[in-house]
Amino acid sequence: MNFLPTTRVHCEICDGMRFNSPTLEIEYNGRNIGQVLKMSITEAAEFFASVPRIARPLHLLAETGVGYLQLGQPSPTLSGGEAQRLKLVTELNVGQGKTATQRMRGLSTDKRNLYLIEEPTIGLHPDVVAEADYLIDIGPEAGKDGGSIVAQGTPEEVAKHKTSHTAPFLRQMLGT
Repeated sequence: MNFLPTTRVHCEICDGMRFNSPTLEIEYNGRNIGQVLKMSITEAAEFFASVPRIARPLHLLAETGVGYLQLGQPSPTLSGGEAQRLKLVTELNVGQGKTATQRMRGLSTDKRNLYLIEEPTIGLHPDVVAEADYLIDIGPEAGKDGGSIVAQGTPEEVAKHKTSHTAPFLRQMLGT
């Protein structure tokens, strides 16, 4: 049925809340699951502020500019940039918190990854670049005028570079 357009029909039984009555009777801080899923990411970050494992990724999402999305928003309705931000926050949040079992057993959640991010990262490049451990600025321009290493090092080191096109943006983001 892939050739047919997606259609949505409002459910008269649950009134669009997506759960049956017994499920909707269960509340957390005065809200049921249907109401929580209708919250924006920004609202949910405030609502779950006392639960760091939930609040942290929600705050990261809000900081990346998608705080207006609903928690229960279907993924096919996301734009490419919104989906990319969700993936980025998922990666940034990996290994941030240990479970109680991991803490008791002394298990490490340290996960080391190498991310090669080509700009532009759809509106996020200044933030992503400023948070990087190490940068390799290739240019000085695009196409045939590029391909050489212009600057490399920590964001602070690259920010001091005289000819890098990235340096002025880093100085602004780092406040230097």
